[in-house]
Amino acid sequence: MAQETLFPKPADPVQKDQPLAARMRPQSLDEFVGQEHLVGPNHELRRAIEDDRVSSMILWGPPGSGKTTLARLIARVTSSHFVPLSAVSAGVADLRRHTEEARLRRAQGGKRTILFIDEIHRFNKGQQDAVLPFVEEGVITLIGATTENPSFEVNAALLSRTRVFTLEALEDTDIGAILDRAVSEPARGLGEMNLEIEPEARAALMRVANGDARVALNGLEAAAALARPVKGRRRLTAAMVEEAVQRRNLLYDRAGEEHYNIISALHKSLRDSDPDASLYWLARMLEAGEDPLYVVRRLIRFASEDIGMADPQALSQAVAAQQAAHFIGMPEANLALAQAVVYLATAPKSNALYAAYSAVQEDVARTRADPVPLHLRNAPTPLMKKIGYGKGYRYAHDYEEAQVEQQHLPDAIKDRTYYHPSERGYEKTVKERLDSFEAARRRSSEG
Repeated sequence: MAQETLFPKPADPVQKDQPLAARMRPQSLDEFVGQEHLVGPNHELRRAIEDDRVSSMILWGPPGSGKTTLARLIARVTSSHFVPLSAVSAGVADLRRHTEEARLRRAQGGKRTILFIDEIHRFNKGQQDAVLPFVEEGVITLIGATTENPSFEVNAALLSRTRVFTLEALEDTDIGAILDRAVSEPARGLGEMNLEIEPEARAALMRVANGDARVALNGLEAAAALARPVKGRRRLTAAMVEEAVQRRNLLYDRAGEEHYNIISALHKSLRDSDPDASLYWLARMLEAGEDPLYVVRRLIRFASEDIGMADPQALSQAVAAQQAAHFIGMPEANLALAQAVVYLATAPKSNALYAAYSAVQEDVARTRADPVPLHLRNAPTPLMKKIGYGKGYRYAHDYEEAQVEQQHLPDAIKDRTYYHPSERGYEKTVKERLDSFEAARRRSSEG
């Protein structure tokens, strides 16, 4: 069983000048809030920690979900030597120095070493490879923390030698419990301030935190500094929270997975004709600082891929939004993008154009690049006319309804039909028009 259970280690020393988030860092697994699927009673990771059989791992989760705290607790419960490194500032030389110290420590019968690498996704391939042999030998137990999908950001060799544990953004109830503990805790928290937090202020802090415990505690600390004592007590209001925090923390990484998750949510909401969800995901990107031109490029693509000829004006709306975004920039362009998003969401949908071009691409790739039929070629010189260029071409305007039956594709694919318009929106008109063209061509041929 865990040494913490039988012989609890003394709490880490707390300095009053530390930020509240650092002072309130849990000192035991029982204090750890959230991630019940990992460290709740009888769950696998918790049992591994308490039985001191922890192996190298990657902790993947959003900011403030407890990755660093959990790594420190693992080292504490297993009585391991904890070496924290940041991938932003550490290099291969730092890795080698700490791993050699770990090797020496192990040889002398000392503690196991847990090497914690924060933001491990920022290590390049060479740096990740430098850790690999020490993980294989068991010189260190690696705990990497990342906000990015390790499938993309951690190389396969290192990933195969570690276990990935996924942490979730904290629920509002978790954030509320953390806030309540910080308000009441006298030694590490704000208990000595006699702080009374209004329900609206507590709700505002939970909303601002957006699942990030660090943001919640930083907001609480900043807001508490604005509360003035009245008869020995300080009352914390929602207005104080708003003044202290200013801006909500939006989980969004313009270069990371969340970037692709949200643009995917926008695209699928548009495809499903949901203007409300489409506006929401648009705002999530724009308010987090996304480049509006990136967003509008995706809207232009969507207009052709998912609407196409069902509403030809969709492309015009998307291009107009691009021009507006380029011309006036943000934040003024947000309504132009919102207008385009609502138009695209409420337009009739068809992927007939997308399917047609995909089929053409396949034929271009897998069939011979046959020459243009002779009757479709221009004959600007006597020689070209002599060898048959343009011979037999039928000029459409010489026929009734400007429709004439003649072959336009190479012989090998002459009977292909790529474009199959739907019965939705303007494509219904297009389908009727194509049917009338076909009928007119038959009449012309019979005549």
